[in-house]
Amino acid sequence: MTTSPPRQQAPSPAAPAPRSTAARRASGTLALIAATALAPAAWGTTYAVTTELLPPGHPLFAALLRSLPGGLLLLLVTRVLPRGTWWWKAAALGTLNISAVYAFLFVAAELLPGGVAGTLSAVQPLMVAGLAVVVLRERASAWRIGWGVAGVVGVGLVVLGPSARLDGVGVLAGLAGAGSMALGIVLTKHWGRPAGVGPAALAGWQLTAGGLALLPLTVLFEGAPPHLDGSAVTGYLWLGTVGGFIAHVLWFRGLGRLPVTATAMLVLLSPLVAAVIGALMLGESFSPGQLGGFGLALAALVAGQLSPRRPRLPWPSRPPR
Repeated sequence: MTTSPPRQQAPSPAAPAPRSTAARRASGTLALIAATALAPAAWGTTYAVTTELLPPGHPLFAALLRSLPGGLLLLLVTRVLPRGTWWWKAAALGTLNISAVYAFLFVAAELLPGGVAGTLSAVQPLMVAGLAVVVLRERASAWRIGWGVAGVVGVGLVVLGPSARLDGVGVLAGLAGAGSMALGIVLTKHWGRPAGVGPAALAGWQLTAGGLALLPLTVLFEGAPPHLDGSAVTGYLWLGTVGGFIAHVLWFRGLGRLPVTATAMLVLLSPLVAAVIGALMLGESFSPGQLGGFGLALAALVAGQLSPRRPRLPWPSRPPR
């Protein structure tokens, strides 16, 4: 008895090839960078909101509402409190990233034109690069340092006008604010997060600590809160939500997963967004020099996210003896 050979099934149509791991990783990194960039973009709206919607003469009260309510809300939602050494670490980071930055920022804003203050804030990526070498033991990147300098030049071309004046105390305050946040960024990267603690909880700790540090200063220097009308309520809500806890959660999420110097380059978006909003509000257009500076700053921001590697040259072969 003979058996017939097994029937061969018709070949099934080829299944689509799965995306490579490298492509998925690159796509996820781009999405993370874009989400993180929303934080400094939101912070760039602060100047317009402050000048157009908030009552004048109460900058510390604005900083307080920008930090403390959102921090308490995040603590209520996450229900995670610091433990052990994280009590003083959260207080230190809240002081550096929140209260000290806001205090120096408002002093600089009072004494300097917005363009000068914005240019000083653009120095922050260079400070982060230097601190990363000292604190994180990272190798200095000539690529990112060079583009950091280009970013400062680009922002300066956009926001500095011919009538820009310099005030010694204001310049020191602007540099101190940039340095405070730069150190806070590097220490946040250095200390990381405790196991089981997400970026929302970390943002809640820092916003609460920074807000509590601002509370006595606000009472001491500004006294009673100002009268709030509809515009003021809208402005404070925007600063406390979009520019407050939402932006900080996105920022700390990206900072925990992206290179610290590359993340710091995203801060260049703040003065650029502020300049665009200011031009739209005044109905003005950018000059060719400003457009060139805008392009240079954006190029620096994008290039700062890259890490070009030098190609390895093969060892020269020894000649035969």
